[in-house]
Amino acid sequence: MHPATPLTELDWIPVPRRRQLERVGITTVDGLLTHFPKRYEDRTRFDHFPTGDSDQPVCVCGLVKKTSLRRFGGRQKMFDVVLEEENSHALSQPLICRWFNAHWVEKMIVTGQRLVVYGRPKHSKSSVVIAHPEFEIVENDAEVSLHLNRITPIHRATEGLSPRVMRRLIWDVLELVAKSPIHPLLPPTLDATPRGWALRQIHFPESQEALEKARRHLVLTEFFGMQLCLAAKRAEQTSQPGAVHFVSDSLMKRLHAALPFPLTGAQQRAIAEIRADLASTHPMNRLLHGDVGSGKTLVALSAMLLAVEAGYQAALMAPTQILAEQHYLNFLHLCEPLGLRVSLRTGARREDSSALPLISAGASPGEEPHLLVGTHALLFEGAGFTRLGLAVIDEQHKFGVLQRARLRSQGVAPDVLVMTATPIPRTLTMTLYGDLDVSTLDELPAHRGKIVTAVRDTAKLPDAVKFLREQLEAGRQAYVVYPLIDESEKLEAKAAATEFAKWQELLAPMPCALLHGRIAPEEKDAIMEKFRRGETKALIATTVIEVGIDVPNASIMLIENAERFGLAQLHQLRGRIGRGRHKSYCILLRSPKVEAEASEKLRILEETSDGFDIAEADLRLRGPGDILGTAQSGLPPLKLGNPIADHEWMRLARNAAFLLFERDPQLAQPENESFRRVLAETRKLMLSQVS
Repeated sequence: MHPATPLTELDWIPVPRRRQLERVGITTVDGLLTHFPKRYEDRTRFDHFPTGDSDQPVCVCGLVKKTSLRRFGGRQKMFDVVLEEENSHALSQPLICRWFNAHWVEKMIVTGQRLVVYGRPKHSKSSVVIAHPEFEIVENDAEVSLHLNRITPIHRATEGLSPRVMRRLIWDVLELVAKSPIHPLLPPTLDATPRGWALRQIHFPESQEALEKARRHLVLTEFFGMQLCLAAKRAEQTSQPGAVHFVSDSLMKRLHAALPFPLTGAQQRAIAEIRADLASTHPMNRLLHGDVGSGKTLVALSAMLLAVEAGYQAALMAPTQILAEQHYLNFLHLCEPLGLRVSLRTGARREDSSALPLISAGASPGEEPHLLVGTHALLFEGAGFTRLGLAVIDEQHKFGVLQRARLRSQGVAPDVLVMTATPIPRTLTMTLYGDLDVSTLDELPAHRGKIVTAVRDTAKLPDAVKFLREQLEAGRQAYVVYPLIDESEKLEAKAAATEFAKWQELLAPMPCALLHGRIAPEEKDAIMEKFRRGETKALIATTVIEVGIDVPNASIMLIENAERFGLAQLHQLRGRIGRGRHKSYCILLRSPKVEAEASEKLRILEETSDGFDIAEADLRLRGPGDILGTAQSGLPPLKLGNPIADHEWMRLARNAAFLLFERDPQLAQPENESFRRVLAETRKLMLSQVS
């Protein structure tokens, strides 16, 4: 039987059951066999009945001694099942399994049944209780060997499809599949384990060792499919005809000579890598990443000047209007002395600098700009492109795959430089950005001020306000950041608009301003301009200031409800200070009731300002699903592999896939036919994610 066989061809599966499977996206044999268990229970030996609390879940087997149903509080119901060990004695303590308002459980469990129960026990009065445990009724029928006395798979349950039902279905399909060989989906040099054996062992492992070997093979298979897509994309990009976007670097040298500080070694390295790409006839696809304040924008502008001097236009696309406008103002300041025209294109504004003479014989005459800065508006018609040579995309993760492709299509295979605000963990440079070459800025400019970070309880707010006033009176400026614009009934978090009046009073007579995403664009510009000029001393804001805001005199940041922000986001916010010569201070105020994970996040920020360490810690805390599981990523979904825990296998899969394309860029050789099929299947999965 072929893995792609539709389940509709298996007439022994009842139609209602097939419909239940379709509802959870399982329509083929392969879909069923890659519906992997969420966990396993070793039913060759169960845990002893617990006698008290346990942090870890237990798996026990016992007989139902009695059941009871109690009503309370009107329509509320509590259903208790008293479970005893099969060989219990006078001193054995029974276990109570308890469900609230679970009508379906009441109908299923009766006295005398044998139950396997999984959950976390808690001591309650004189009893040990597991609330809402996972359970399975064990019947002494012909199937008992499938469910007991083995390492038993527990598949994710859904309506009508209990783990027991899924186990039986998968067992039967594996029996059918075993009659014909399953083609390998991996090069034998990567892993020679037979796929059929691995599929059986992942569902019904003979031992822990067999399970680990099967998981390794199947995770490598997933990773290899993903890396094949990335390698194919890279090969396709490399083979595309492009144009040389570099002839001279005199404009760039004039820019660097006018700067009040020298470039770091890392900036010089990155510019050299980009210059080599621009001088090539292959389109550039490069990722530029580094810590907050490492000077990515200057590297990007240097690249844009190289393209302009070669007679092309360069565009920078930012994720927010505030950031686009800031880039526009910075570029105006730096590029007008060089005789260049800069244009702004956002959804709300269209602005051009004064007409200046074109500096390159390669550019057509007229009013078109040399440099375009904008938001998503750059993707649409009439943005002002005539000869787009370089597209710089700032804050890559805020844009979807299709949006990036659309910007590329504005020019004849323009070179593409992608910038991210914070460092990308190595795991993600192999996955999310795996089709890009990577330039890393791992040095901070010498002129950057030091940032001291402190975590304090909200009770310490008066002390923080006193410190803030002292700094403002000494001539500095401050940000006060909130997670929300308005107060929410659901969230016990303070909000910027609500707290603004309080800060005006606390910091009087020093002028404060309120900034958030719902303020009209023109008003936002005016607020930011006043803050840049130092007329406003404190900005009470939401995360609208997270990216790119650059005011060197702002050296204090106070973040309320800091536990509500992500780790990378807090580091990004903190990067708004420390941009001048003064020592900077970041105060993270937290609520008294903070969960362990949130405390760990704040502790990391207090201990380190290294963005690379923070990026890795953020990935560990959030898990890969939050980052790789989005349709934005344009990658196939992972059912089994974990890019963090299994990063070494990801590296092996990447090496194997890229080596394959190096030797056979079209996968045309007969021995690579199966990999062409793997690539086609994985691409189909990717399209289903994006669309």
